[in-house]
Amino acid sequence: MIKVSEPFIDIHDAKRIYKSLLKGWVSSAGPDVHNFEKNCAKLVKKNFGISVANGSAALDVALKACNLKRGDEVIMSNFTIVSNMLSILRTKAKPVLVDCDPLEWNINLEDVEKKITKKTKVILAAHIYGFPIEIDKLKKICLRNKIILIEDAAEQLGQRYKGKVIGSFGDISTFSFYANKNITTGEGGMICTNSSQLAKSCSDIKNLCFGKKNRFNHYDMGWNYRMTNMQACLGLSQLKKLNFIIKEKRKIGSLYYKILKKNKDIYIQPPKNKYSKNIYWVVGIVIKKRINILKLIKWMKKQGIECREFFWPMHNQDFLKKLNIKIKGKFPVSSYISKHGLYLPAYVGLSDRKIKEICDKLSIFLNHNKL
Repeated sequence: MIKVSEPFIDIHDAKRIYKSLLKGWVSSAGPDVHNFEKNCAKLVKKNFGISVANGSAALDVALKACNLKRGDEVIMSNFTIVSNMLSILRTKAKPVLVDCDPLEWNINLEDVEKKITKKTKVILAAHIYGFPIEIDKLKKICLRNKIILIEDAAEQLGQRYKGKVIGSFGDISTFSFYANKNITTGEGGMICTNSSQLAKSCSDIKNLCFGKKNRFNHYDMGWNYRMTNMQACLGLSQLKKLNFIIKEKRKIGSLYYKILKKNKDIYIQPPKNKYSKNIYWVVGIVIKKRINILKLIKWMKKQGIECREFFWPMHNQDFLKKLNIKIKGKFPVSSYISKHGLYLPAYVGLSDRKIKEICDKLSIFLNHNKL
């Protein structure tokens, strides 16, 4: 089976973790946690890094640190991972959804401005799949309206926008180190900021908000979202390979593009646009002809090729109906690409031969199937 994703783990990673184990550093108290935080902050040009248990935890902590109240509004994309929505709901704030761009699949900035009200306190902006948001424009919108910008860069560690590193734009930036990300700690996440106040708040929230005078008289509601030293060891080792990993994934994405751009039934993002290179965290495609995307994924699996459907749009999530949360508006772009999009295997070590095989199998299905 050609998997959709595989982490790039080598002997150097294993040795780094083994040394930590021999020293007994297994919990979050180990010295590598601080070193990993410092290195991640430096990478994205921020003063502070706060490690957490996973990318979703990073969003939870970041939003709680914003001191949102019931009725406050947080703008987010309708086309993203559900963690964005869940983190907003846990603060009791109101999520305000915006449709995505049809070509780059990121939040539509023109629609963002239309959705801003006096109640808008935060814009949660997730960079999706390959290309970054036009984040300088979004930052200006936030500054003009005195809105906090949380930059969810979980999918694009190492990406650059107009030469500046992604994750450096947000008042708070969040990252994920899940197994399918550019670098991995198995699970794990990071929060980065230049604000000492926000950094202190995030550090407390992810560590149960222990009391100052009496440690076990907790001054606020926090969580145990700590990262272990073993995870941090792996993260430090993985960081050394980040540039190599990105280079290899861009080669993979470029070959897919070279082959699939000729197919009139497929839209695939190009290797670059006017402000960035495609990082190809995943190689996403949208099928233009009317087919059942789940049928295609099932057929590809029978051929020994794993594919994955796109994010399901937030406004159509079943759990919102259970919570009696009604979403206003129409979202034609995210509705369309969610039904017609999937991503293909793309991981370091995937051979050119296998990429060509995947493209051939995809073409065979499209030539013989319609809805």
